[in-house]
Amino acid sequence: MKYIRLRWIHDSRHLPVWLISELDDHHWEVRKIEIWNDGNKGFADRTTSCGGTGLGAVPVPPFDELAALPQFQFEEISQPAFEAEWDARET
Repeated sequence: MKYIRLRWIHDSRHLPVWLISELDDHHWEVRKIEIWNDGNKGFADRTTSCGGTGLGAVPVPPFDELAALPQFQFEEISQPAFEAEWDARET
C-alpha cells in the first residue's frame, strides 16, 4: 500500500482542498478522505461513502506526474499518518 496527500489549489468552495488516499499496488484507491476549506469532510472505502466522496474510477497517475501538476501539492505520507487522518474523518 501507498499513501498520498494532495493539496488541491483552486478557488471553488464546492470542491475539496485536501485529497488523502490509500492506494493499492496498482494505484487504485482503497480508502479516501476529502476535506473542504470549511472543515467539512467526506470519505469512502470499498463499501462505504459519506459526504459525496467516492473512490476514483481510474487508478491514480504515477507520483511524478502528480507532483508536476501545478494545481496540486503532492506528498507521499506514511501509513500511520494516513491512519490518523482516517481515524479523524468523522470529527
